[in-house]
Amino acid sequence: MSTRVSIVEVAPRDGLQARREHIETAHRIALIERLRRAGIARIEVGAFVSPKRVPRMADTADVMKAVGAPERAGDMVLVANERGLEQALEEGARAIAVFTAASDAFAEKNIGSTVSASLQRFAPIVARARDAGVFVRGYISTITDCPYTGQVAPTAVAPVAKALREMGCQEIALGETLGKATPARIAAVLEAVAKNVPMDEIAAHFHDTYGMGVANVWEAVRLGVRTVDAAAGGLGGCPFAPGAAGNVATEDVVYLLNGQGMETGIALDPLLDAVSFCADTMGIAPTSRVYKALRAPEC
Repeated sequence: MSTRVSIVEVAPRDGLQARREHIETAHRIALIERLRRAGIARIEVGAFVSPKRVPRMADTADVMKAVGAPERAGDMVLVANERGLEQALEEGARAIAVFTAASDAFAEKNIGSTVSASLQRFAPIVARARDAGVFVRGYISTITDCPYTGQVAPTAVAPVAKALREMGCQEIALGETLGKATPARIAAVLEAVAKNVPMDEIAAHFHDTYGMGVANVWEAVRLGVRTVDAAAGGLGGCPFAPGAAGNVATEDVVYLLNGQGMETGIALDPLLDAVSFCADTMGIAPTSRVYKALRAPEC
């Protein structure tokens, strides 16, 4: 089994989307540039969604232009509907992501429809993106817990993953939205999903509310997942998931994987510089343990 793990950096989108304070476009651009210096090849640079619902992503087109996203296959944007796809294509996006959930209650709050209805909505979007030669990821939120209805069974996740793959999604990102799961529960979801989706098409997207993020990442990698989402500094939090904390921190994941003999292609020191930029210039305090251990005394 390969020792190479691809890390998808989600701080510029998922990490910033729920911030209440204004985020300068120049700061988002500078963050992306610093993340690239660390060797990160795949970055979620923004989202084409309603600016009324997610105002922090309203400048995504400007960010894409400034960072040269059309020239980079690893730069991805989230889209919510046909209009979002049109904007992404107009800006030359090479990769997009669509998103649903394993819980109807969360899907209703997040995208205004049931899971089944969201799959019907996204099918033509995925088809059109694929026809345009665009890489498509499918997100599934609430793979273990829903903030409105409680625990989610693995048997509720598997058919959603299967449907996304069958409609043309080339990568399925399993989102542990609330950060409550433990490795055993992550393993159960992966076992169920892997019956219909090859492990090399699965990405792990875990939050760290209960401090289980890194442990859950390692469980996923141990079972064969080779794509992991993370956010520099542990930034994040979903505006439609009360109680959810930030994503598992990229620097914590890199430290873990390096120590376990895995390859990421990411240099830790320049990555920590990017986190310091978030702290010193953007005023966003990092939550990661590795950053606090290696850089906090300097702050």
